[in-house]
Parts: sequence; C-alpha cells; structure tokens
Amino acid sequence: MTKPAFFITTPIYYPSANLHIGHAYCTTIADTVARYKRANGFDVEFITGSDEHGLKIQRKAEENGMKPIEYVDGIVANFKKLWEMLGISYTKFVRSSSLEHEKDVQKVLQDVFAKGDIYKKKYVGKYCVPCESFWTERQIEEAGGVCPDCGRPVETMEEEDYFFKMSKYADRILKHIEEHPDFIQPVSRRNEMIAFLKQGLEDLCISRSSFDWGIPVPFDKKAITYVWFDALLCYFTGIGFGTDPEKFKRFWPADVHLVGKEIVRFHTIIWPAMLMSMGQPLPKHVYGHGWLVVDGEKMSKSKGNVVDPMAPIREFGPDAVRYYLLSEIALGSDGNYSREGLIRRWNSDLANDLGNLQYRTVSMIEKYHQGIVHKTVVDNEVDAKFRTLAAETLEAYRKQMDAFQLNDAIKTIWAYVGAANKYIDVTTPWILAKDPAQTKRLEAVMYNLADAVRNIAILISSMMPFSAPKIFEQLGLAVPDQFHLDDVAWGNLPDGTKVAKGQPIFPRIEEEKEAKPAAAVSKKETGKEAKKEGVVTPDEITIDDFARLDLRVATIKAAQRVPKTDKLMQLTVDIGGEERTIVSGIAKFYTEEELPGKNVIVIANLKPAKLKGIESRGMLLAASDKEGHLVLAEAPGIASGSKVK
Repeated sequence: MTKPAFFITTPIYYPSANLHIGHAYCTTIADTVARYKRANGFDVEFITGSDEHGLKIQRKAEENGMKPIEYVDGIVANFKKLWEMLGISYTKFVRSSSLEHEKDVQKVLQDVFAKGDIYKKKYVGKYCVPCESFWTERQIEEAGGVCPDCGRPVETMEEEDYFFKMSKYADRILKHIEEHPDFIQPVSRRNEMIAFLKQGLEDLCISRSSFDWGIPVPFDKKAITYVWFDALLCYFTGIGFGTDPEKFKRFWPADVHLVGKEIVRFHTIIWPAMLMSMGQPLPKHVYGHGWLVVDGEKMSKSKGNVVDPMAPIREFGPDAVRYYLLSEIALGSDGNYSREGLIRRWNSDLANDLGNLQYRTVSMIEKYHQGIVHKTVVDNEVDAKFRTLAAETLEAYRKQMDAFQLNDAIKTIWAYVGAANKYIDVTTPWILAKDPAQTKRLEAVMYNLADAVRNIAILISSMMPFSAPKIFEQLGLAVPDQFHLDDVAWGNLPDGTKVAKGQPIFPRIEEEKEAKPAAAVSKKETGKEAKKEGVVTPDEITIDDFARLDLRVATIKAAQRVPKTDKLMQLTVDIGGEERTIVSGIAKFYTEEELPGKNVIVIANLKPAKLKGIESRGMLLAASDKEGHLVLAEAPGIASGSKVK
C-alpha cells in the first residue's frame, strides 16, 4: 500500500552569516512536523537549503577577499553542521548555486517569458541590499526614508531590468486567499496580506545587470536572476522538478511552507503569482511563525545578543533546546529565549517530571521484580482509568499536531506524564511491596507504569528524537528505525521485558552560586561573652528566636541519592510554587521511589550551604530515637507553602 505524501519546507536561508537561534526555532518546528507525519505513516519530503545569490553575498565575499562561492561554501557547511547537531531530518538540502537548481530556474524563466509574463524596462528605484528588495518611493516614505522591513538605509538603483507581470495576478491571489481561509496562517498574517493586496500590486523586478553573482537569464546572458525568482524555486528543485517528474507530481503542491512572519508576503503573493503564471497549483498552507527575542530584546549584532544555537546545544544537548523552543512559544506568536528559561524548563519538565517518572519506574522494577516486567491485570478502578489515558492522549495529540498546535500537543503529553507520576503516589508501590497479598497488584502497577513510559517515549519522539531512544533502551526495548504512533496503546509492552537501568537521562541542573555558610552558634558564644554580643546560649532560646524560623510545608517532587555518599539524598521540593534543592541525610531511611509526593516540613529561611558540590537551600525536620531510626515530619493534606505555626 502506497503511503500518503506530505511535503514541508523551511525558508531557504540566506548565508550572509551563520544562523542564529531564530533559524533553529523555525527548523525545529518543521522537523517536528515532518517526524510526526512519518510516525503517522506518511511518505515525507522535507526541504531546507541556502539562498546563495545576490549583491549582499558578492559584497561580503569581496570584503573577505574571496569569490562568492568560496564564501558561501564555508557558511553552508556551518548550516549543515547545525542541522546535524539539532537532529534535523531533512530529505534534501538545496543550494541555489547548484547546477540542478540553475537549470530549473532557467526553464521556468523561459516558460514564463514565452507566455508573455516577462518584459524589459529601464528601472529607477530604491533598493535594500541586506533584504535584496526593491521598494517604491511611497513605501520608503511611509517607513521614514528607510527599508520598510529592516529599517536600514536604501540605495538608488538605475538599470534596465526584466519585470514579471505580478500585478496581472493580484485579483486571482486575493480571491484564492479569501476562498481558502486556512491558506495563510495564523489569521493575523492572512489579514495583513489581504490589506497589502488591496493597496494595489506592482510588477516585480526579477533580474539585475549591475553585478554577476546569480543565475544567468536564459534569454539575456548579460542579466542575472533576481533573488526571489531564484530562491523560491528551490522548493521545486528539492522534489525533482527538472529531474524526476513523477516525484514532483507526487509531492507538489507543498502541504506547508513554514516561514518567519517577515517573509510571509513573498510566499503568499510573489510565489502564488509565479505559480499561476506557470500553471502550477498553489501550496496548501503558508504558516508565518513569530520572532524570537532574547531576554526580552530583539536580537541585534549591535546589542551583542545574537544567540549562536550551537552553544546551548553543546551545553544542554539538542533535545533540551528543541523542547524549550517548542514548549515555551505558541506557534505564530513572538517568543522569548533565555538561558535561565531553558534551565527552568529542564529542571521542571524534563528532570522533575519526565526524567523522574522514567528513572523511578525502572528503579522500582529492578528493586521489586529483578528488572523483569510482568504483564498483569487486576480488577482495580484506579488501574483501569490509568490504562485509558494512552488512547485519550494520542487522540488529543494528533488533533493538536494536525492543527500545528505544537505547544498544546506538548501540554497534552505532559498531562500524561503528570498522571503517571500521580499514579505512583496513589498506588504506593513501596507499600505494596511489603504485603505478600499484593504481589499481583504490584506487578500490574509496575507494568502499567513501564507501558506508560513506553507510550510517552513514542509521543515525544518527534520533538525529542535523541531522548526517546534512550528511554526505550532503559526500558529494555529495541529502538525502532521509525517510531509509530499506532503503537501508543495500553498493553504493547511485551511480557517478560527486562529493563536496563542507566543514569538519569535528565539530571537536575544546579546553577553555580557562591556558597554561604549555614547559621550556627559557636560553643564559645556562652556566658558573659555571649551575652555581651546579645547571643543566647544553644541550650535556651526565646520566642523571638523561634519566630525567626520560617517553617513551611513542602511537597517533595523528585529524589535521587547523591553519588559516592551513603547518607545524602538530593531532593527537589515545591514550597508554594517555588522549587528548591535540599540535600538531606536520609538516604539510609528512605528510597528514591517513596519520597516523591510526601508533604514534609522544612526550615525555609536557612542560609544556603554546599554539600558535595550541591547547593542546599533549606532543611527537613525529622525525629530519631535512641536506636537511630529516623522519620520525617510530615503534614499530609496540607498545601505546600503553608506556614507551620
């Protein structure tokens, strides 16, 4: 049976300089959609590339004492390296300088020229070199005398150039947009394009003769093709326009052109006019995503805040960067990037939620069942309800992904993660393990958890392609060449699977801070000397001293033993919405699995101190007897953050 076809593209990025985090954002979105479609059984073509011609590139090369092709070769190599690091699964990287693309552009130009849609005239106009765009006097005037797109100065260009009769197609383009409300997304971009078209459409200059870095016009060797009539046709080259007619017929029109909002106009007005002239159908959707700002400010070389995406990838790994970009920003809206925000997402979503679920599950299976998962079902209402979550989550996830609601799709998966963590707290496997009568129930709970973790790994595989295989490996499952969403269902984890517990996939990140000593009273601070300083002896305190202690209820979210210690446990606690790390000497009395979910009492205003290199911010209250047995002071049923009086 032939798979249905799906074709998605990123912009054809301009290699005047290395890519920044905004480019990584766009390409991660496209890659996630492409991987999602493959997991749904589609035959996917995913095209990205480099738009290498133009005056700006030629000038950059000259400034560096290089030929244009030499200059772009180095930049393009960095493009490909970034996409490799980020796990981008494109099917073809199209370079506009390739011979294959040159032939495609020249064929289209010749055909459109023969149709009578290209003519020559002398042109005097305002030109923005960085944007490779001509502007009318009116547009420049309305923008305050600068380029309407980038705000930079424009140059006056005077040439005899070729023009494409774009105005001829204005009414047809407007009609198409109005009759296909989902052609341009989101709605705000659609409204902008309708307003732009209603102002009137001018013909498009498609050639230049004042420089030579470009594709020669086939009917005039003295002219080279202007950037947009060149770059947009990379989408054709990527699916075999001039080399594989059957493939081109199968995949065109594109299902989605994913672009930044600043180039929506080129993809929804210029490109449709070109396609109409060629007699080709229009793409089904053009999605204009928002911009990324950095720490609340627009990226700018002058501000020095342009983020090289390779840096956070090297520091945190590709999946952490991918997850942050996809979860932090609603597609279509502008979003903010910050290192602190990435760490916050890592610790809360990846370490505390997903990582903790996976690590606790595998750890308990090893502890209670020698690492073997037993497929067992018992008659239990809690279990039955939990088993239905796989199908419910998959249904909602597919609807959201099909609507390009990636941010909501992540929330749906994380609701499943949260439900699984709650399932552990409700079923209390550490208590079941102490009761021989609950053997089958414990087996059922362990199976349900392992199977849920397997389902979650499949669901995140499109967004986090490096982490999903790691989860499968720790579950003792073979990593498939292609994850399939149809496998997301209760009961697909084979009976008798042996888990392979490894290191936590998302260990919590602790920000390095200057260590501060914990509050203490020296034994010497007694008697007259102590009283002289206003210090009360350790044996006796006043009500005022006690009032200085901020005792709070805290919920333990995650727990893991501190390596190379017998006593220390690293805890992540929630104190009324504020997450902290506390290191406590309770590892001999509690396991990692039974601590999460407990409501304990902590001293919240204890000065931070470092233990084994981990900053601890607080202290847990506990009681111990003469034999050394220790029990934590708990406050079940009391909301975290509540003050202990």
